[in-house]
Amino acid sequence: MEVAARNETQKEFEAKKEKKKSAKEYLKGWVPYRIKRYWVYAAATIIAFVMPWITINGTHLFLLSFDQKKLHLAGVAFDMQELYLMPFLLMLLFLGIFAVTAIGGRAWCGWACPQTIFRVIYRDGIETKLLGLRKRIKNKQKEPDMSKTENKVKFFIAIMLWSVLAFVAASNFMWFFVPPEDFFEYLATPSEHMILVGMVVGIALFIIADVVFIKENFCVYVCPYSRVQSVLYDDDTIMAVYDPKRGGEIYEGHGNEREKKFTKQKDLLQVDPSAECTTCESCVTVCPTHIDIRKGLQLECINCLECVDACTTVMGALGKPSLVRWSSEKEAVRYEGKTNYFRGKVLAYFGVLLAVLIALFVMGSKKEHMLLDINKSPRLYKVLDNGAVQNDYIFMFSNTDRKAHTYYFDIEGNDRIMIKKPSEPFRIGAGKKKKKVVVLEAKENLSHGANKDMPIPIKIFAYAVDDKKNITVQRDAVFMYPSRDNLKK
Repeated sequence: MEVAARNETQKEFEAKKEKKKSAKEYLKGWVPYRIKRYWVYAAATIIAFVMPWITINGTHLFLLSFDQKKLHLAGVAFDMQELYLMPFLLMLLFLGIFAVTAIGGRAWCGWACPQTIFRVIYRDGIETKLLGLRKRIKNKQKEPDMSKTENKVKFFIAIMLWSVLAFVAASNFMWFFVPPEDFFEYLATPSEHMILVGMVVGIALFIIADVVFIKENFCVYVCPYSRVQSVLYDDDTIMAVYDPKRGGEIYEGHGNEREKKFTKQKDLLQVDPSAECTTCESCVTVCPTHIDIRKGLQLECINCLECVDACTTVMGALGKPSLVRWSSEKEAVRYEGKTNYFRGKVLAYFGVLLAVLIALFVMGSKKEHMLLDINKSPRLYKVLDNGAVQNDYIFMFSNTDRKAHTYYFDIEGNDRIMIKKPSEPFRIGAGKKKKKVVVLEAKENLSHGANKDMPIPIKIFAYAVDDKKNITVQRDAVFMYPSRDNLKK
């Protein structure tokens, strides 16, 4: 009997040893999504901080300057009159987010959204790792006990540390509207640039309030993206999905009205002996938006995949694959085949994105290196003693090129109207504007006996004297000529 008992004990030991070995082999080389997200966050942060400093021949990679009234895009500066490109940029932004959502759910929210990155830095970095205000990164449900004086001090320190980072983030945001080289120069004289100072302070205060006090409630209740995503999802959209066929049905009912049925594994096994869910709640406690992924698709899920990591760790220790996967409902819930990434909706999104991108490059390649606005003076005309008629205009020339040019203009198609003023070409510096008072004169009688004032269409051909081949602009204008009676007066 003793020998049999020893043999049985040895078999159990060997079985446990083999189980541990298989679990280690299963998790070997596995990198949690949380770590992968940290690398993506680091890359996004570096891009956000470096991009405003990158210039190509003095022009920024991206800058929407309200101060200079210019848009810098891929090293090309566009004047405000050329902001026909903005709709294309907005279309790229929104269509890109829609396409990403159709493929990977709220991947933007979990992997690139500044709100999520800020919360990870503050909650996981400052509160948990640095100050120990929270005990574990894996438990995001339990808030710190603020009844303790020690925790109140740590909370105050956490806010102060985050406030410094919030002002850095606010400044970084403003660099996309005020170039860094001007930003720091303006801050040297804050009293002269109170709007800029107010913007930085306002944005920083919002970031502090959002990250410290509003928290993930911003994602759940404020951000409209969670409502939009439900329209964009389909059966092939990949997201954090719980497999109820393997794990067992923890909830019963339909939709948001589903109620929790099991809290203990033994109760679950009595109903479904094949259920693999241990009801450890690891996937619940780690969720930053405080949801239970086992309930099914929920608007609050930001696809951070923390629940996938938690379940992979628990089930991996048992030598089994995770019950929560980054997959589609078609593949992971209904077992209806592999996820179709190249479906009609996705191809349509990328087709439209490609078309918009091509249109953006085509329109951007047609940039005018000179802009001209023509405004006629309130006085219709002036009749001189010698019978000549003059019209006054205000010409606003803009040199959008990277170097200075000398400009002048001609009147095309009507040699009876002459340029009285200015009489000589004029120079405009790179990126500068110049207002010119223009006087056009007609010495010949153009009324032909008409009984009312005549608007005579004319074409203004403006050009750079030193580069007439490449820098030209044509504009339509009107020359008012008096009636026969007014001409006699």
